[in-house]
Amino acid sequence: MSARPEVLFPLFAGLETLEGVGPKTAKALEHMGVSLPRDMLFVLPHAAIDRRRRETIRGLEMPCVATVEVEIGAHRPASRRGGTYRVNVRDAEEEFQLVFFHARGDYLKKLLPPGERRLVSGKLEYFDGMAQMVHPDHALPPEEAASIPDFEPVYPLTAGVTQKLMAKATQSAVARAPELAEWIDPQQKARAEWPDWHAALAAAHAPDRPGAVSPADPARERLAYDELFAHQLTLALARRGMRRGKGIPSHGDGRLRQRVLASLPYAPTGAQSRAVEEIAKDMASDRRMSRLLQGDVGAGKTLVALMALLVAVEAGGQGVMMAPTEILARQHLEGLAPLAQAAGVRVEILTGRDKGADRREKLADLAEGRIDILVGTHAVFQADVAFHDLRLAIVDEQHRFGVRQRLELGKKGAGADVLVMTATPIPRSLALAQYGDMDVSVLDEKPPGRKPVTTALVSSGRMAEVVDHLRRAIAEGRQAYWVCPLVEESESVDLTAAEDRFKRLRAELGEGVVGLVHGQMPPAEKDAAMARFVAGETAVLVATTVIEVGVNVPNASIMVIERAEIFGLAQLHQLRGRVGRGEAQATCLLMYQPPLGETAEKRLTLLRETEDGFRIAEADLQIRGAGDMIGTAQSGLPRFRVADLESQAALMAVAQSDARTLLTMDPELTSRRGQAARVLLWLMGQDQAIRLISVG
Repeated sequence: MSARPEVLFPLFAGLETLEGVGPKTAKALEHMGVSLPRDMLFVLPHAAIDRRRRETIRGLEMPCVATVEVEIGAHRPASRRGGTYRVNVRDAEEEFQLVFFHARGDYLKKLLPPGERRLVSGKLEYFDGMAQMVHPDHALPPEEAASIPDFEPVYPLTAGVTQKLMAKATQSAVARAPELAEWIDPQQKARAEWPDWHAALAAAHAPDRPGAVSPADPARERLAYDELFAHQLTLALARRGMRRGKGIPSHGDGRLRQRVLASLPYAPTGAQSRAVEEIAKDMASDRRMSRLLQGDVGAGKTLVALMALLVAVEAGGQGVMMAPTEILARQHLEGLAPLAQAAGVRVEILTGRDKGADRREKLADLAEGRIDILVGTHAVFQADVAFHDLRLAIVDEQHRFGVRQRLELGKKGAGADVLVMTATPIPRSLALAQYGDMDVSVLDEKPPGRKPVTTALVSSGRMAEVVDHLRRAIAEGRQAYWVCPLVEESESVDLTAAEDRFKRLRAELGEGVVGLVHGQMPPAEKDAAMARFVAGETAVLVATTVIEVGVNVPNASIMVIERAEIFGLAQLHQLRGRVGRGEAQATCLLMYQPPLGETAEKRLTLLRETEDGFRIAEADLQIRGAGDMIGTAQSGLPRFRVADLESQAALMAVAQSDARTLLTMDPELTSRRGQAARVLLWLMGQDQAIRLISVG
């Protein structure tokens, strides 16, 4: 089935086929991401107004929305143009007024004829000792009362679209939604007490009680699950496509790994050993590995990565480790080189800088298997780079590396295993949304010898004290980072520029003591400034956030972060992880500009209390939401319309396990439930996934 099923055609027609939607409205709706009747189904109301009928307004707590039948009394037109027009009305027990501004009297006399009965509904307020309803939302003859629902859905709007129009268009979309066969596991559906798909849609758009608009309502929860299930099914198919490509079993005999362990001054943590074991087991199987290695700052990912690469070498193959930038690639090389030397294997680096004869020689060695482990930037993707026998590719810092690149890398080594490393602890729900196609290993222990970092909050008024503290530390031979938020002084935002801070610190602490690194510098200058700091020639490095990823200077034990309140939690946690790698007790000073807002204070206090990256990430998710946290634009994080990643993490886990189970039992999705799942994929616009089945 490689074409869209006919039963879905009405939902993929033009928007103007919906009631009340003309060309102009269709254009306006596009701003809400709505371009098909299908999209309209998933724009759910975010509130419901209680419009249940009452006999009287007596005893109501105002302000409130009331719906009541009244007898129309006298009209009191405005005394001047644009003034207030009032209409007296009476319900079963109470008198009040309907109030209109800029009203046309003739229109109101027609709408509210004196002496007749009308059902009015709107916001009731107390004003000057009298209850009044300003511009009622509804005013109808009693026989038309049925057109006002007991609970009126409130939809998100955009310019040029009214509530009335949304209600009409969504009802029209729901009316053309077909009854579809069930794709949810019957036991799961019964356990959660979810309605059928069509019934769930109808219920979500016609709330019948106040709680009906909450994400936990069975109808809405079912629709959220459908969305997550389609997403996880797509990831599971991608994962299978990845694994279908037969892997090459790599059985390491452990001899090289033993040499490395023997050369270490400490034993690996339980988490490190467990991760290495999981990876080695994956590599030994004939299916391709696709695994994510998540480790908090300083949890020792480098050792795990090297052990994994050595499994490939022990098995007679090669490994490659890729980093997003040249600085990071060089750092990986520095981290791996001494360990690789202990094992007696050859490690080389390949970046965009390699030119001419040098590059040709490296490529020849690589193609003939004389290089065991290659470290590089995306330069290893270039067409002329060929491996003798690539078994394992490790990718660092996933965020710049989506599913597409993972597959691209897979092509270099037809059966190469893939391991992705990230230093950003990701809450489980986001990890599943973003990496649902991968297995996950987590490093959640700190290696011995990592000392906790003392974190303090300091107001920017105490700058002089901080500089004194630095002066003393430098005298003791210690080094410090000073992080500034922006590079050029911008008129609108008064943030201290790195250039300025650099000059001032240099004046205070002396020439040659302070270095500067920022994003606008030419790469060669940046590298040189970093190199001087790494070598200990400069004691203080003033930097923008270019240092947050990966830099390793064990002697640096102080981190000053200026305007800490404008950084994200995860970013602050990453920056703090740059210190505390050596013998000395490390400190991190979070400088803020008072007064601190409530959210900022919450964030900074949490950092002071904990160094647990996963706890910090969960908090970050609650404070900022999923999109901001990963920066949705480049995150490859799907946009969900109904599902909410923050509150429905557990639902995501259920969807993942259901999707994997379904594919295990019915790999080609040919059973009744499998066929239904295909329809769901079409419905959710996951055409890619459908190609993956047909290719499969």
